[in-house]
Formats: sequence, structure tokens, C-alpha cells
Amino acid sequence: MLSFLEQLNPEQRLAAETTEGPLLILAGAGTGKTRAITFRMANLISKGVPAENILAVTFTNKAAEEMQTRVTDLLLRAGIPPERPWLSTFHSLCARLLRREASAAGLPRNFAIFDDDDQLAAVKLAMQRLNISDETLTPRNVLSKISHAKNHGQSAAQIRGEAFSPDGRKVADVFEAYEKLLAQSNALDFDDLLLRSARLLKEAPQVRERWQQRFQYIHVDEYQDTNRVQYDLLRLLTSPKQNICVVGDEDQSIYRWRGADVSILLSFSRDFPAARVIRLERNYRSTQNILDAAGSVVKNNTDRLGKTLKAESPGGRNLRYFEARDAQSEAEFVAGELQKLLDDDSDQTCAVEYRTNFQSRAFEEVFRRRGIRYKLVGGFSFYNRAEVKDALAYVRLAMHPEDDISLLRVLNVPPRGIGKTTLDTLRDSARANSTTLWATIELFLAGGSAGRATAPVRAFYELILRLQQALNEREPAEFLRYVLDETGYMAMLKDRNAPEDVPRIENLEELTRAVAESMDAGESFTDFLDAAALVSDADSFEGKPGVTLITLHSTKGLEFDHVFLTGMEEGICPHGRSINEEKGVEEERRLVYVGMTRARKTLTLTRAVYRRIFGNEQQLRASQPSRFLAEIPSELVDTAGGSMAEIGQTRRYEPDPEYSYSPDEFMRRVRGGPAASQRSATPRQRSETSSFGRSSSRRTPADPMLGRKVRHPEYGVGTVVGVEGDEDDRRVSVSFPGRGTKKFIERYAQLQPA
Repeated sequence: MLSFLEQLNPEQRLAAETTEGPLLILAGAGTGKTRAITFRMANLISKGVPAENILAVTFTNKAAEEMQTRVTDLLLRAGIPPERPWLSTFHSLCARLLRREASAAGLPRNFAIFDDDDQLAAVKLAMQRLNISDETLTPRNVLSKISHAKNHGQSAAQIRGEAFSPDGRKVADVFEAYEKLLAQSNALDFDDLLLRSARLLKEAPQVRERWQQRFQYIHVDEYQDTNRVQYDLLRLLTSPKQNICVVGDEDQSIYRWRGADVSILLSFSRDFPAARVIRLERNYRSTQNILDAAGSVVKNNTDRLGKTLKAESPGGRNLRYFEARDAQSEAEFVAGELQKLLDDDSDQTCAVEYRTNFQSRAFEEVFRRRGIRYKLVGGFSFYNRAEVKDALAYVRLAMHPEDDISLLRVLNVPPRGIGKTTLDTLRDSARANSTTLWATIELFLAGGSAGRATAPVRAFYELILRLQQALNEREPAEFLRYVLDETGYMAMLKDRNAPEDVPRIENLEELTRAVAESMDAGESFTDFLDAAALVSDADSFEGKPGVTLITLHSTKGLEFDHVFLTGMEEGICPHGRSINEEKGVEEERRLVYVGMTRARKTLTLTRAVYRRIFGNEQQLRASQPSRFLAEIPSELVDTAGGSMAEIGQTRRYEPDPEYSYSPDEFMRRVRGGPAASQRSATPRQRSETSSFGRSSSRRTPADPMLGRKVRHPEYGVGTVVGVEGDEDDRRVSVSFPGRGTKKFIERYAQLQPA
């Protein structure tokens, strides 16, 4: 038996040694699923299976690269010549398959791939050509509907036939025009890569058999996130021997909004009756307390196969809970805790997780003010920067001048005097003749016009012709430098000499280096452009020390020493769109489970009682605690000092800007004064009490001053909304109608009962 398999625990080793027939590896969070799948591939190669017959599909380029590196290292350490199995994302796999089978698929071999920005630009152009306003139908919303239709096998005609409203019919019209634009540009979008591949394998038996013969052993990572098109593709690629191994966790299926279907994983044993199921339940990431808390939440879901995670790091600190008055107070608390953690050890990794992007603003403002450095995941990746996309648009035009999206992007970049009137004339002519803008420009120039508008259009036309010629004569990196010089793009940045142009120049220089490195690695220029189009934010994430601001969806596959899961309120988490739908709530619960299980050492849960209302920013709306908080056992959570309540308390707050309480709430607070034993407790005992208050005798009562009406000689009558400290250092926060919230040292405040 090979020595490298001895590094695995019994369940992982069983998975690595089960090489024949269908296999489901049900892998909980942090249980080493990547380890199991990479050892399995290395084991196959060690047994003589050619690496080219092994396929592994995952959801990010970064994950694929990590697997490739691990397989190579394992083989080298075992003294086996390293070979490289085929590892890629679904989209990269399909792009390579379609390029090799372009003729059978009815595609040009050098078809373009439209990334997210290109797709959005194409939708906008289609809407302009149809004179559809984006006031009621936003381009991004239309693109989402088109993608949903494609992933469910619906055509524009079907959408139109099933439409119940004018907007539905407009979406169908845009869908049809969008598809024409893609065809004219010899381009496919991300959905097309999957759909055209699946259609080709289904309709061309010879092609299907060739690829089934090629991939004798198929591995699928994150199987719970596959959609129906990806599932069909996998079934078509799987040979009659059914050597397919899928790795997944139904508790981490969080992408239903983009087509992921957890039922695909749940029904694996039905699809493959001979399937073996192996559970990985030893967790190497989190403490047992974190796992128990997360498990107690997700077990409330019904759509699951079930597993019980056991930590290699038993026990651990309790979770902590903090209920803040508002989003600003929530951010201040988190910032204070982060500063303490990083002061103790600056090499720690910390994450602030939130359900929706808008929540990051309060944290960013507080972090900047306090000088806390942070990384915001979801910012622009290198290949999404404007100057990089501009340069690559010129490259694509040299390859495909009929690409209207690339043409419109750089037609006047750098500025070359092509005005709006000229552009509108070209667009109108292209729409009237159902042709591309490039063909329209050729007709425009062939007309022999010598007007003022003609010269800049002719200059652009001749520029693209020169680029086309250079493309055939120069090496890719040299060609890219030629593009930057000949178009005047680099000169434009240097002439402006603005501070922000310095990094742009550096980015373009780096792009040229990246092309050269790609060529040195044996890739073609088309391979490089494909990789640039398919890059994702997750690929650029590096788990470096410091603070990361990140959405819950983006945390998938990551881990941090300390995690702050924020905004735990009804309407935010679970999201308001999901509250009235059982499957929606179950997915939100899985999202919380994913967020919780990213934590290695500590996990803190926070919420804000009040948040500002969009459209009336002076109004503050009260919230209810997230239902998921009540699903965590009380003995696993401590309430942080300064919290307005314990984690299990469900109270009614008035939805007004003064934080005023109802009469019943006021009386409950005043009558709930501290017992003598509690008044004599030490500050530490008061600040770190057991959560929930359902079964704990250590509950910290609300201060009797909270909710009282008081009068101030300058500000008038207000409501006490916060009390901090003790005795001479006691501070009181009072909210005054129309004057905001003021904080006083109580003994100097001259407050009187109102």
C-alpha cells in the first residue's frame, strides 16, 4: 500500500481507495474534502491510470489550481513521476471542449467569450436598439431573467408565450435581440458554454463517446452547487462504467438564486443505485462549541442527509452575542473587538460577514476612522479593471471586428472625436439593416463622404485593420504592446499624468507580462483570453492576516481565525425575500451555517435594533432578532458587555426615530430590576453572562433607566436609550425628538424625570 495514503484518516482513506463505480463523499465543513479528492486522484495515477483520463471539476479556478498542485506534490513525495489530470471549472471545461469540437458544434474555433460586463453591455445595446427604457426594466434584471431562462431550457419564444405582462414580453424581445448580438459577434456567454456543450454531447453520439472514453474517472467538487445544465453535462460525460465521484455537503448549498439545486445531491443514490456513500465528519477547522452551535441551526432544515461533525479541537470558547442600538454602534463594537484581537496578535485572520453588500458601509467608515486596514472581497479583480478590459477589447476587435460590444467600448477610447450624433447614426443604420457596427462603418466609409465626422471614423477603421495585420505577424505579448502604442492608449495615460493613471499604466504593463508568462507556459492567446474572461473574485482572495469584509455567499471555501457574523435580524438574515418561502428560509439557514463554520477559534454574532429606512433616511425602523439566533443552545453563547439584550430575548421596539418603547415595554423594563445578588456581581460577571435567558440563572437584567422619559434644560424631553458604566462613571444616552441622540455623564447631565 502506498505510504501517502497513511496520512489520511480512516474515512478519507476509504474514499481515496474506492476507485470503481459511483461514489458520494458527504463531506461536512472543514473535514478535508479537498484532501480526500486529491489523494484519490493521486492514488488512481499511482495505479497506472493515465492522468489524461482523470477529470476533476470544481467551481473556481483557484480551487482547481490548488488541487493540481496538491496532486503533483503527492506524487513527487511518493517517488512517482508527476502527471497532470484535467482540472478546471465547469465553464473552462466547456470552453476547451467547444474549441476542440467547434466544427461539430457549429462554431468558429476562435469564438469569443462574453464575461459579465460584456453580457450586461450587450443587453443594454439590445434594449437601445429596441427603444426599451431601463426605467422599469433594468439591464441587470433583464440579464438575470435571460440567464434563468437559459438554465431552464427556455427560448425567447417560450418566454414570450408565457408572459402575462408587457414587461415579460419586453424581456423576450431583449432576449431575442441579445442572442442575435452574440451570434453576430461570434461570441458565447457563460450560460452558452454549458448549454452548447450539453447539446453537442446529447446530439452527437460520436463526440459523446470520444469524451466518455477520454474521461474514465470523473470527480466533481461542491456537488451540492450544481444546476440542472451542469448535471446533464456530467451525466453525458459519464461512461457506462459510472466511475463518477462527487463530493458535497447539502448543508452548504447556498446558490439556489443562480440555479443550484440541492436535490441533485440528495438524489445521487437514486440516480446511481450502485453508489457508495462515505461520510467525512472529522472537522479540522473549528472548535466543538462552534460546530455544535452551527449544527443546532442547520438541523432544523428538512432537506438534508444529515451528519454530526466532531472537532479535532474539542471545547473552545463560547460564542459571543452583541445587540447594538443601530448599525453605527454595531460597527463600533466590532471594530473595538478587532483592535483587541489584532493588538494581541497581528498575524491573525479576521472576517466581518454580512448578508447583503449595503451592510459593509458602516464597517468601512468606522474602520477608516479608526485606522483598521481591511480587504473588501467583491472589489474589482485585476481583469475587471477598466484599463485591462479596454486593452483586451482592442485585442478581441482584431480577432473579431464584428464584436459590437468590444467596438462600442473602445470606439472613442482614447478620445478620437467621434461624436454622439455620428455614433447614433451608425447605431440606427446597423439596427435598420440588421447588421454589425463594423459592417455599418464599412458601408459608411464606402459612401465616399468627406464630412467632418468621416475622418475620425476612418482613422478608427484603419487602426483596427492595422491591428488585424499585426495580430498575424507578432507574438502575443509583442502584439499587446503594439496595441497599447498604436491605439494611443498608453500615451493618453502618460500625457494626462494624473495620480490615478500611474497604477493604470502599471496594470497594463502587468497585463503584458501576464500574456508573456501564459505563452511561456504553452498556452495560446485564445487560452489566455478565455482565462481572463472566466476569472472570479474568489480566485483573487488570499487568506492573509488582517480584516476581511465579506458577504456570506463569498465566504464559501474560506476560513478565518475569528469571525463576526453581523446583521442577524429578520428581514436581513433571513433575507426579506426568503421569509415567506420554506425553501428560501432553508437556504438562508444553510447560509448562516456556512458563515458560522468559517470560524476557527472564535465566533461573534451581532445585530442592530434599528436601521435607517431607504427613501426616508431620518426614519429608523426597529427589527426583530433573527429566528436563527433562537436555534442555538443557550449554554453555548455568552452575552458581550454593553449588549442591549441577551441573544434569546424577543422584544418589541417601536418603529420610530426616537427609540421610544411602548408603555408595556417600559413597565417590563422598570419592574425587571436587578436582584441583590446580581447587583453585587463583578463587572466581568455582568459583561460575560450566559445567553438566551431561557434557562440560565446568570441573566443580566435591563437597566431600569432604559425607556424612561427625562427632561434636559437645553434639549427638552427625551428617552433614555442607553446606559453604560457604574457609579461616578455612569453614562446615559438620551434620544431627543428632532435633536438626535446625546450622551451624558449622568452626574453632570441635570436630567430630571419628565
